[in-house]
Amino acid sequence: MSIDRTRNFCIIAHIDHGKTTLSDRLMESTNTISDREKEDQLLDSMDLERERGITIKAHPVAMKYPARDGHAYRLNLLDTPGHVDFAYEVSRSLAACEGALLIVDAAQGVEAQTVANVHLANKQKLTIIPVINKIDLPNADVEGVKKQLEDILAISADEAICCSAKAGIGITDILEAIVKRVPPPRAQDETLRALVFDSVFDGYRGVVGYLRVMSGSVIPGEAVKLMSTNKNYEIKEVGVFTPKMFQQPRLNAGDVGYFIANIKTTAEIKIGDTLTDARRPAAEQLPGFQEVHPMVYSGIYPINTADFEHLKAAMGKLQLNDAAFLFQSESSVALGFGFRCGFLGLLHMEIIQERLRREYGMDIIATYPSVIYEVLKTNGEVLEVDNPANLPDMSVIEEIREPVVKCFVMVPNENIGDMMQLMMEKRGTVEHTESLDTKRVMITAQLPLNEILVDFHDKIKTLTRGYGSMDYEPSGYCAADLVKLEMLVNGDPIDAFSSIVHREKAESRGRALATKLKDVIPTQLYQVAIQAAIGGKIVARESVSALRKNVTAKCYGGDITRKRKLLEKQKEGKKRMKSFGTVNIPQEAFIEVLKTN
Repeated sequence: MSIDRTRNFCIIAHIDHGKTTLSDRLMESTNTISDREKEDQLLDSMDLERERGITIKAHPVAMKYPARDGHAYRLNLLDTPGHVDFAYEVSRSLAACEGALLIVDAAQGVEAQTVANVHLANKQKLTIIPVINKIDLPNADVEGVKKQLEDILAISADEAICCSAKAGIGITDILEAIVKRVPPPRAQDETLRALVFDSVFDGYRGVVGYLRVMSGSVIPGEAVKLMSTNKNYEIKEVGVFTPKMFQQPRLNAGDVGYFIANIKTTAEIKIGDTLTDARRPAAEQLPGFQEVHPMVYSGIYPINTADFEHLKAAMGKLQLNDAAFLFQSESSVALGFGFRCGFLGLLHMEIIQERLRREYGMDIIATYPSVIYEVLKTNGEVLEVDNPANLPDMSVIEEIREPVVKCFVMVPNENIGDMMQLMMEKRGTVEHTESLDTKRVMITAQLPLNEILVDFHDKIKTLTRGYGSMDYEPSGYCAADLVKLEMLVNGDPIDAFSSIVHREKAESRGRALATKLKDVIPTQLYQVAIQAAIGGKIVARESVSALRKNVTAKCYGGDITRKRKLLEKQKEGKKRMKSFGTVNIPQEAFIEVLKTN
């Protein structure tokens, strides 16, 4: 099919606004899938995606559409995730398209992630087609959403298409709008340039790369080169997604599909790379994607230390499928050998851990999530610290800076007070509030990333009864009164439980950890002290009572001094034992404490 009859577009929206349902309807109305293959959430192929009702991976699919003008068009669709943690996945999909369908829920209106995705699409200079979905709901407010499109996103309401993906209303109008409004791809010349925007690992065929051909064509049997590694390969097979892999004789300029070459290991291919002809290579690489910077770090360790190599191989395959996931080896006294992993957010971390357990059968334990701190030493040197164990001595530290994020929170009017209070609890500063319509307000605030890691999103949903939404972007570093909280068991620091916290919150966190440790550390023959310390100062303490043998059981009658003598002897023995003894904390104890964190 000619390049003028090709349209590449993606679907962007806030989480749960109906992207995947709409992509199902588009495939049905273009007869891409047969009645036998029909099922809900067809592009969400992972069990996790179906269970949680979210899209985690971008899914490409090629459709043929006979338009009203009498011509047949090839429409290449990329369904994208909606959650803030997968914004990197969205940016990769946008780089492979010329247009975007922006879906807004008619009942919920413009949400935080809708605004973020529109900014991403505008940055890539894409044509945006606004679609108001779920118009068949009883509480749908179409006119209100049109006003929001104009006021918040500066998109003309006249361009909006009203539809219901579930009921199949307005699907043809959307397809016609794609054909008319989205520009066809433009090929510069005949030199092969293709953008590798994703890849997966197949146990039988090696690495399968997903690409968008910008110019030239990809033909099986030809020699190609990946420009970032400068390695040559021979193309074995090319094809498109319908949505299953469908082999083709060639991929031309403007096409989105897959290629299989003799790429055997996951390390050989990089997401955002340029594929070009090995004999007549392109002069320079295509503008790829921005280098991804993890926001959250956590240690992942195998529960059975013999599984270390299996875990390493599993992470390599996962990284190929998810370029935003980074890992490197590390070891811990308590948990043995494992990996320090970087994620884009807490949901991203949860999904990776769940995929390791399900897809690769790994038994793993994750440490408490932390962020990257900048440490300015007294000699002027600046260190990046992502693990509390690597923090230098406090005497040589001038200041510790923590990462700050700019947070956009949309809440109903009646929840403003509660939301402000929550932000102040999290050490945030509110910059300004903006009324979106008669019912909702957008609060812009600066918050430390460490404070919003674990429960901030859940608390927003609880406070607003599910009506609140949030999006955030990195906003640099800011100096704060941070300290290293160490947990001492019998006077010995335990690395796995140390953390960097704000001085105000150190005492309460130390007390909570000490209480939990008291429950899981086994009883010894002598009393064991569990202490939370900041530098040399103890801020919390719990004690595990000693096992007491009844040494006076053999005394019957006689003078009280006999019993006293035996008790004194026992006391001396326990004192001597305590000075020589060490407390062995079982791995189950670490797992229990890390779970509750």
